[in-house]
Amino acid sequence: ILLEVFIMDKSTTVCHCFSVTVGQIEDAVKGGAETLEAVQEATQAGTGCGACKPVIQEVIDSVK
Repeated sequence: ILLEVFIMDKSTTVCHCFSVTVGQIEDAVKGGAETLEAVQEATQAGTGCGACKPVIQEVIDSVK
């Protein structure tokens, strides 16, 4: 587990390319986007440079 997930709150930006926050990713997961690909489709997070994909996955895993 990445340390970043433990120090983030809902307003922390995960994807800087599209300004997507932890809270937006959590909302997407709670709304049914349970995979990285589904979260990318719902929020655009991780579809720019892709550097945030591991953190996005950790947020997904922490919500499930």
